[in-house]
Amino acid sequence: MRKERETIFLSALEENKGKLLRICSIYSKDDEDTKDLFQEVLIHIWRSMDTFKAKSSIGTWMFRVALNVCLRFKSKHTKNQSRFIRLDSITITNFTEEKSEEQDEKLKSLRKCLKELNEGDKAIIALYLEEFAYKEISSVLGLTENNVAVKVKRIKSKLLNCINEIS
Repeated sequence: MRKERETIFLSALEENKGKLLRICSIYSKDDEDTKDLFQEVLIHIWRSMDTFKAKSSIGTWMFRVALNVCLRFKSKHTKNQSRFIRLDSITITNFTEEKSEEQDEKLKSLRKCLKELNEGDKAIIALYLEEFAYKEISSVLGLTENNVAVKVKRIKSKLLNCINEIS
């Protein structure tokens, strides 16, 4: 039983790791927070594996768990933020692929605008950017498909306005 659970977990993790990391990055301030949050998400997913009922795909279930963990993390982080001084001048970057300066600037603008969205909009657009169908997004977030479609359109408009203001 434990071996089967481990196999399912590792397989689902391999398939969804990149998407989970990107969702964590939307809810975190920097690369270190992203890594911490990702680790927290994995711990919660592992501990909750016994509660997975296969009513949806394991990937969809993992994203539901991840979003819940991210929202709790964001809430705790906001409360404790005033206690710590951040050393934003220290950054360690992992250069795995080459990007043009223009692409890098566009990505920074998008990330900045994503961080300005409210928590609900972040969750919707994170899943949308990961190419989830409206039906899957509605399943993860408990919204209707039509509501998701309307919200995606509005969020896209907000992001476009934000990016244009930055540029």
